[in-house]
Amino acid sequence: MEAAEIVSFADRGAAKLTVPAGVSRLRSIVEGHLHDFNTRDFEAMAQRFDEDIEISVDAGVMHGVEAARAYVNGVISAYPGVCADLQRVVAVSDDTIVVEYKLVNASGDTSDQAWRLDGPVCEIFEIRDGRILGLRSYYAPAETDRTGLANVPSRAEAARIAEEQAALRRVATLVTRVPAPAEMFDAVAAEVGKLLPAEDTAMLRYEDDGTATVVASWGKRAHDFRVGARLTLEGHNVTGIVYRTGRPARIDNYATATGAIGTHLREVGTRSAVACPIVVEGRLWGVMVAAQGVAEPLSEGTEPRMSAFTELVATAMSNTEARAEGARLAEEQAALRRVATAVATASAPVQIFAVVAEEVARLLDVEDAKIYRYEDDATATVVADWGTPDFIIAVGTRLALRGVNVASEVFRTGRPARLDDYSKATGPIGLRMRKLDVRVAVASPIVVDGRLWGCIVAATRKARPLPAGTELRIGEFTELVATAISNIEARSELAASRARIVAATDDERRRVVRDLHDGAQQRLVHTIVTLKLARRALEQGDEAAPTLLAQALDHAEQANVELRELAHGILPAVLTRGGLRAGVEALASRMPVPVVIRVSVGRLPAAAAATAYFVAAEALTNVAKHARAGRAEVTARVENGTLRVRVRDDGVGGARPDGSGLVGLGDRLAALDGRLRVESPPGGGTLVAADIPCPA
Repeated sequence: MEAAEIVSFADRGAAKLTVPAGVSRLRSIVEGHLHDFNTRDFEAMAQRFDEDIEISVDAGVMHGVEAARAYVNGVISAYPGVCADLQRVVAVSDDTIVVEYKLVNASGDTSDQAWRLDGPVCEIFEIRDGRILGLRSYYAPAETDRTGLANVPSRAEAARIAEEQAALRRVATLVTRVPAPAEMFDAVAAEVGKLLPAEDTAMLRYEDDGTATVVASWGKRAHDFRVGARLTLEGHNVTGIVYRTGRPARIDNYATATGAIGTHLREVGTRSAVACPIVVEGRLWGVMVAAQGVAEPLSEGTEPRMSAFTELVATAMSNTEARAEGARLAEEQAALRRVATAVATASAPVQIFAVVAEEVARLLDVEDAKIYRYEDDATATVVADWGTPDFIIAVGTRLALRGVNVASEVFRTGRPARLDDYSKATGPIGLRMRKLDVRVAVASPIVVDGRLWGCIVAATRKARPLPAGTELRIGEFTELVATAISNIEARSELAASRARIVAATDDERRRVVRDLHDGAQQRLVHTIVTLKLARRALEQGDEAAPTLLAQALDHAEQANVELRELAHGILPAVLTRGGLRAGVEALASRMPVPVVIRVSVGRLPAAAAATAYFVAAEALTNVAKHARAGRAEVTARVENGTLRVRVRDDGVGGARPDGSGLVGLGDRLAALDGRLRVESPPGGGTLVAADIPCPA
């Protein structure tokens, strides 16, 4: 006998029973329990009970071995002569057996005043590992009964309950095996159809576009509702009612049904139907439908019986979705780690972009993923493209950012974008995607150091929209791309800055050498030559000696002046002697316009003071040469360990931050981990702001 098979013996006499081995095993356990009851062997009876036993009787529900033994003891105490006589096995499954036995009152007192049990009892035993886990008892008193108990379910009703529990356990067992969804859906549809019984059952999944997909179909008309069919939900029919209300629905006369589903069911002979919602994690996932072609509709109470199965389906789907979500997260994290590794190893930009495009396409299961870089002329350059060959656009291709398409939308808004119907796309990018038969696309911006750098686009030819949250999943990759670009640009800028510093140092060294050669060095040569002539004149008693000595002294003094001026050009003496304020005052004294000085700092580290001085010198030089200003102002103060230098003027503005002087200042500040900012709107004057770390 298969574990899923139900064997019914309701129409057989006890003497004629021929039962399979599984039935014999369960029956022997029940017979042993009844024997213990008849012999009053409470210890043996307790051994047959599972620790978690649940006994359900008219008086209520009891849990545990001690409660079970106390109940049985109470029955025997109240009715001392009562015994049980097994009559028949009503139904059995792999772990449940329904039996009927007769209560026999063996007391010698037969008077009308004697309290006694007299009548058939139907009991459902649930057995696990050879011990009784659950026991539900139904007693049908005879006319001579004196207990006053109410009538209880019939044998047929008890068998129905047992069959329902067995069917639920089969589905629950299947769920624990983590089956493929299709296997579970088919099993549930079959179990519900056989249990009710119903001529037809079907399970449908509700879709985001207001349709329902058949995921399982069983019964006489199963071929009329093939698995995978998409059905619209309009009109008066149980599937549509559940979709709109989220509650069970029933139509006992399908002559009144409307809509595509209702019309089709009428045409194939359906007379009535009942449906129950399948709710997964609080959302309406789908519906279970049972239908009849006979005039008699499904019985009252069908809905709660079906709901027990839909709850199991909901649990299974919740577990399946949780596992799928876990797998998705694992895949996503693995992909992110691969990209992060490429970023950390300082791979070339083209390699990083190619890795990201491939990982995004594989993770989202789309045919194509592109990375665009936005240009200053409102175009986008393809920097990476991964997908099927006919999707590829060559790296380096530039396309205008116009019209309706996700890349242009991100460019305009700086936010993620999606287009679920690319037949409406326009512009050069949109038209090109339409030629490639793109149906759906999603894009996420790449923001580098606060500026919109580009975007990643995922596209597919499938008509179904990409899942909600796809933009966020792409966003995880755009952050890594932004980090990579920022690092690449920082490395490039650092290399360029170092190159400029080296070049400037070389230029300065050459200038110093040239000035020394052309100035002080020549003076010193003349001094030496003149001193030699003076010495010879002295040796010979020539009267020209004093004149020659005077000339040598003059040359030496001129050389000293030129050396001092050369040293001042490197770092003014007034700065080293008087500090930053004195240095700024010396600069202001040579300016053609008034300069307001607000320098409130004391002694500074030499590097910070020198850098601040050169910032002021460069900014004031630009004021004198280019600003056409009426006045200027220099401020300097230390705040929270940072020296803040500001040079303002009221000139014409329009200063270029990429001028050689300002770029050199930026390099000098970068060497001290400082920062230079230039604000110079046309007609609004110029502000040169420098922040220099200045630890106490």
